Amino acid sequence: MKRPALRRTPGARAPLLLTVPALLAVAFLMLPLVGILARTSWGELPTHLTAEPTTQALRLSLLVSLWSLGLSLLFGVPLAWLLARVPFPGKAFVRSLVLLPMVLPPTVGGVALLLAFGRRGLLGPWLEDTFGITLPFHTSGAVLAATFVAMPFLVISLEGALGGLRPRYEETAASLGASPVRVFLTVTLPMVAPGLIAGAALTWARALGEFGATITFAGNLPGTTQTLPLQVYLLLQESPEAATSVSLLLLAIAMIVLIALRGRWTGTPGDRRERSAPRPEEPAAGDVLPEPPSVLLGKAPQERWPLHADVTGFTRLTLAADPGTTIAVVGPNGAGKTTLLRALLGLTPRAHAQLRLGDTDVTALPPHRRGVAWVPQDGALFPHLSALTNTAYGLRTQDVPRAEARREAQSWLDRLGVGHLAHRKPGQLSGGQAQRVALARALAARPRLLLLDEPLAALDQTTRAHVRHTLRRHLAEFGGVCLIVTHDPVEAVSLADRVLVLDDGRVLQDEPPAEVTRHPRSPWVARMLGRNAWPGTATADGLDLAGGGHLVVAEPLAPGTEALAVIAPEAVSVHREKPTGSPRNVWPGTVREITSGGSRLRLLITSGRAPDLVAEITPQAAAELRIADGTEVWTGVKATEVTVVPL
Repeated sequence: MKRPALRRTPGARAPLLLTVPALLAVAFLMLPLVGILARTSWGELPTHLTAEPTTQALRLSLLVSLWSLGLSLLFGVPLAWLLARVPFPGKAFVRSLVLLPMVLPPTVGGVALLLAFGRRGLLGPWLEDTFGITLPFHTSGAVLAATFVAMPFLVISLEGALGGLRPRYEETAASLGASPVRVFLTVTLPMVAPGLIAGAALTWARALGEFGATITFAGNLPGTTQTLPLQVYLLLQESPEAATSVSLLLLAIAMIVLIALRGRWTGTPGDRRERSAPRPEEPAAGDVLPEPPSVLLGKAPQERWPLHADVTGFTRLTLAADPGTTIAVVGPNGAGKTTLLRALLGLTPRAHAQLRLGDTDVTALPPHRRGVAWVPQDGALFPHLSALTNTAYGLRTQDVPRAEARREAQSWLDRLGVGHLAHRKPGQLSGGQAQRVALARALAARPRLLLLDEPLAALDQTTRAHVRHTLRRHLAEFGGVCLIVTHDPVEAVSLADRVLVLDDGRVLQDEPPAEVTRHPRSPWVARMLGRNAWPGTATADGLDLAGGGHLVVAEPLAPGTEALAVIAPEAVSVHREKPTGSPRNVWPGTVREITSGGSRLRLLITSGRAPDLVAEITPQAAAELRIADGTEVWTGVKATEVTVVPL
């Protein structure tokens, strides 16, 4: 059967106005390379490349380029980290200095080196008189010239990789007890390894091909400073055919480096194939997480770590809690919840915490010495480590022997139901599995204070219930204080002893979950709990609503009091005709949205005489009232069903 012809997508053909110049550019770049290939004496190629002057120059080039690479790594890696991670005055100027050798003519660079390190330069006489070091016309001079020209490639490449690395990985490692040096060696460098390798390869290739700065600063002495590019320059005068052969060698080296770096330096991630295994699915709904091993249950910490913190800055509050207390931190986006956690960690300039854990004031201590473990929203698992090694990371920073750390880490993974995934990398885990590994990693680190930023958000409902149960059991044994940022009222009620309500960095409420549920003092919390929440000003018989309208209540507050009216959705009656019974608050409205909430329907009703109102009715009632989007209805609320809370 004849296959149908493929049709081009309209607009897929490149415009001729762009295609022609692009092809000319390719030809312009290709022709010199073709010239080398066409002019190479292939029969004499082995002879030219094995001649003594050529092999001597090649050995010297390799020596100079490798030394240059070593110096670039020694000085360039810290410089790249400084530029990527540390704000300081004159940073733009320093970056310009790094870029300067890349745009400066190499010969000018050689002159500059001569004026700085030559025998009559700024430092040359001092180096010669003090240490007996003479750089010009010496192999060390060739190394210096190559390093000056090539090191920027390493710095720029690594700085870009560091800039793309989210600091959250390093901050999480610090919260697990890793010192800055350990974080750099075990987290930062492994995660930016592709950028480092790319920069190192380009640096080596650029040093191998350096000509202008070398001949100007170090000269062209056979066996001392005459590298392969300088040998090509001499051969052009004596034997053009040999020069072409040596040029072909340098061209081949450059092409090998570029091919090896494809997709790293050029930024084409699409050329790289995904090598990780498919992400496994979450356990089925009927799966039950295993109970914690008995040996682990007997390891409840004996120390007790009460918390006292005075937080200033964007988030301002005083927080005190006894050991074993779990505090749920809730509030709208931007309320300061994450800022509070980061202040306790010592990781943000937006807020500062005077923090005491037990009898120890840890305010002046760096994050890795505070004993505060953190689980960020995305878990921040180290992608180069397995789930087991991730979990053991905090124990290893405390100098726990490797075998013991891995055994305890495996126990924690088993406890959270992901023990069978211990040897998989984070890229091979689903979101929920990764979050459980992150939680196990924080719990295994034996912290004094535990900070969880929406730790169960990525879990499905069934798994969330099991992990919540396991977490509750651990927190009951925990000798410190735990703060959990959450938007889930079930988590706040089931896990927390207290609920801390924040808004714009201020505490609106800090009470037991039952009290917050009965008398929420924040519209956001009331809505999180599924209630209608209307702020307003108290009058003699009720509340003048901020959104317009008047609400009659059974127990009014003192007139002029700023207050919040809370109405349960099930307390709202819905009618097709204006009710004539007992409701004191009756408004006409229009159904704008219908959603299912278990066995009941939730209706969003808008009105010109009151704020938006959420009502709950049964599906049978909705059918009898013929409720649909856009239906005109009447709503009624009894005065006795309204709870008024002073703000």
